[in-house]
Parts: sequence; structure tokens; C-alpha cells
Amino acid sequence: MRHNKKFNHLGRTNTHRAAMLSNMACSLIKHKRIFTTTAKAKELRKYVEPLITKSKEDTTHSRRVVFSNLKDKYAVTELFQEVAQKIGDRPGGYTRIIKTGNRLGDNASMCFIELVDYNENMLKEKVAKKSSRTRRSSKKKVSEDTSVVEETQATEVAPEASVSEEKAAE
Repeated sequence: MRHNKKFNHLGRTNTHRAAMLSNMACSLIKHKRIFTTTAKAKELRKYVEPLITKSKEDTTHSRRVVFSNLKDKYAVTELFQEVAQKIGDRPGGYTRIIKTGNRLGDNASMCFIELVDYNENMLKEKVAKKSSRTRRSSKKKVSEDTSVVEETQATEVAPEASVSEEKAAE
């Protein structure tokens, strides 16, 4: 019986699965986005997010723990120098999985997994959403515009009236 054994083996042995996840994590750290199947991406998320959390604290122990999982010194240095600096204030959720459809050959569900703070398109959309107007602000702006127009009309009428008053006084 397999009680409480809810672990996706991905059709691989233990050592093959560990090596595959390590290689995928190194590729994700180096390239910031990789294209893979949805099942592998979900397992990779469970594998790489604790490593990114560990990289926030730059100590010898945390570097050794991360290196024992990744086994690639270039990926470890990039993780501790660039990625940890950019994601330092984020409390979790360092990766994003976006589904892209099914693969042609075997109809496997495909997606890409990426580091959240490295997608410039999503960051631009986030900034654009913050600057967009809502209904309330547009109504307020319309009323402000009409008051500005009324003030400009009043200032334009006032000088003409003062000129005509001066001519009448002469």
C-alpha cells in the first residue's frame, strides 16, 4: 500500500530525477526562463524556491547547502550575487508558471517557468496598471477641468471689463 506517498516520480529513478531537477534549476538560474512540461515545472518550483530562500542569507553554510543541491559553481555564484539581490525583499513566490498549450508529438501539457522579477514585459504591465485611471478619478478630473475652464473664462472677462470701465471714466 502507498499511504501518504504523494510524490511525482516523473517516470524516473531517484538519482535520475535528482540530477534532472538539479540541471533544470541551474538552467533556470542562468537563463531566468525555461520551457518544459507542466509536471516538471511544478516539481522544479518545489525544488528551487527553498534554494532561492537560502540564498538570501550569504553565509558559507548556505552556499554549501545550495552547492550540494545544484553542483554548478557558476549557477551558485549567480544565484547569490544577482538573483538574491533582486529578490531580497520578496517573502516567497519567486517563480511563475505560465501554460503554453500542448506539445505536438505526445500532447504533453507544456509551459514555461521563470523567475518573477526578471520578466520585463510583466513589470511594464504592472507599472502601466498602476498609472491607469479609474472611474472615480476620471470624474474628479472632469470636474477639475471644468473649474479650470471657468477660472480662465473669468480672468479673460475681467480684463476686458476693467478696460471698458477705464474708457467710461475718461
